[in-house]
Amino acid sequence: MASYLQIENISKSYGPKVLFENIGFNINEGDKIALIAPNGTGKSTLLRILAGKDKSDSGGRITFLRNIRIAFLEQEYEFDPEKTAFRQVIDDSAAYMEGLDEDGIFAYELRVNKFLSNFEVDRDSLMKNLSGGEVKRVALARMLASDADFFIMDEPTNHLDINAIEYLENYLGHSRSTLLMVTHDRYFLDRVCNTVLELDHGSVYVYRGNYQNFLEKRQERIDNYNAETAKVNNILRRELEWIHASPCARTGKARYRINAFHELKERAEQVYRSGKVSLESMGQGSRLGNKLFDCHNLSFRYGNDVYLDGFTYNFQRFERVGIVGRNGCGKSTFLNILMGNIPENGTLTGVIERGESLKIGYYRQSGMQFNEDQTVMEIVQDTALLNQFLFSRDMFNTKVAKLSGGERRRLYLMTILMKNPNLLILDEPTNDLDIVTLDVLEEYLKDFKGSLIIVSHDRHFLDRLVDHLFVFCGDGVVKDFIGSYSEYNEYIREYEARRRQEERAVEKPRPARPEVQRKKKLSYREQRELEQIEKDLEILGNEKKELEAKLAGGTLSYDELQAASARFGELSAILDEKEMRWLELQD
Repeated sequence: MASYLQIENISKSYGPKVLFENIGFNINEGDKIALIAPNGTGKSTLLRILAGKDKSDSGGRITFLRNIRIAFLEQEYEFDPEKTAFRQVIDDSAAYMEGLDEDGIFAYELRVNKFLSNFEVDRDSLMKNLSGGEVKRVALARMLASDADFFIMDEPTNHLDINAIEYLENYLGHSRSTLLMVTHDRYFLDRVCNTVLELDHGSVYVYRGNYQNFLEKRQERIDNYNAETAKVNNILRRELEWIHASPCARTGKARYRINAFHELKERAEQVYRSGKVSLESMGQGSRLGNKLFDCHNLSFRYGNDVYLDGFTYNFQRFERVGIVGRNGCGKSTFLNILMGNIPENGTLTGVIERGESLKIGYYRQSGMQFNEDQTVMEIVQDTALLNQFLFSRDMFNTKVAKLSGGERRRLYLMTILMKNPNLLILDEPTNDLDIVTLDVLEEYLKDFKGSLIIVSHDRHFLDRLVDHLFVFCGDGVVKDFIGSYSEYNEYIREYEARRRQEERAVEKPRPARPEVQRKKKLSYREQRELEQIEKDLEILGNEKKELEAKLAGGTLSYDELQAASARFGELSAILDEKEMRWLELQD
């Protein structure tokens, strides 16, 4: 495999804080790498340096393979609010389109339309009217349409609903592009990536395999390091006895031994701590009565949009419910209604009865309202608690303005949990939190002696914590599914497969590909597209037949079998898409 990227001796610091120093690694063609590190340790900064948006302090060397195409997805997408989604992507791609001829431009525009459609974004919608999740989809459509060789992505699943995440997951999983991405979505990581790159205490470690393999190998590394530290401590004790027993040691040999003693002492103090958040000392919820929320025939409308239509449900003590659905279907609005925060200009009917003993901790997506000039210590004055939440002593006097997005989220979460609530309402709590924090937060919530209502797109988070789901289906319809998200997803897949099978049973056979009488004259571009699709169908069909023969032959090695299986799935998806477009043009 060709080496796509070589990094040597790059460093980055902000004031006294060293993010990483003289690090280096290599990325080969076909690598799909997840970069993992705690918040505030330089993940996004490293990606920006690689994408040419920032610079290394120490110079160093960053070498990409010549002529490969690179696409960079940042967390925040800058856009013109007055442009349509389609025009925004096209104008952002001006440099890419400069070298294309008319056919190339036409093909690129088709790809843009395809990805906007697959992400369910109306190409003619103005950017200013799009939600945060829809803006993220436009940014992803721009990245994928570029058909780059190398994708660099910073939190690609943030603000996406589960359907969009699963589409992106499927596409990248079958793509031949090389990937380097920061993500906190553990299912997404496992299904897309084949390597984990860990940035830890300023150094880089590479683990081939999935997330579980990373956890196991990382723990082995930590255990080995601490075992070496224990050996150094034993040597240090012997040297300390010599120091105390000897007079002032004037010889050069003695002075050398004293210097070596101080080096040993420094190494012995470097006991490795993985920095996990411990929440055991925190309260586990005030006493909770039998009544939480009793909802009777709730309906909520905002203009012509219906978010709830006759919703009736009594929430029970110790209940754990997850809320899922597409962006914009009313999930966060529902939480606000439960809290008595009725959106302006909306119309609510029905009744909500609230329990008298409720003590609610409400974690909102937009709930952080810190004074930027306040320090961490001024917001939370419990030093033990700050340490538990990964705020080391040298950060106590750090102002909020200097915290990373993930560090702010962690601080905000801490202010919610420390109030000792008996009902936690969490609206997208996993956004911007690193994987280490998520793992421990899940452990805390598993043991939480209260009730949980969680809106989340993190499938792993939902699977571990909730007993059933409210599925917001749109138009005010809310369905209750008993089980985990993975069980719900499997149910939907089986249901859709049965529905398609029933539809095929009554469908007329597809028309053969030879020329047929067209109902209307195609434009010049459409005619060219139709001709190209017919050529592609023949070429791809032949490739698929050859792969079928190889897969059935039993002669492939394990690696060859994996590659052939992946290409077979990719071909099937491409053929389906091209056949659908061929039918559209024929009609």
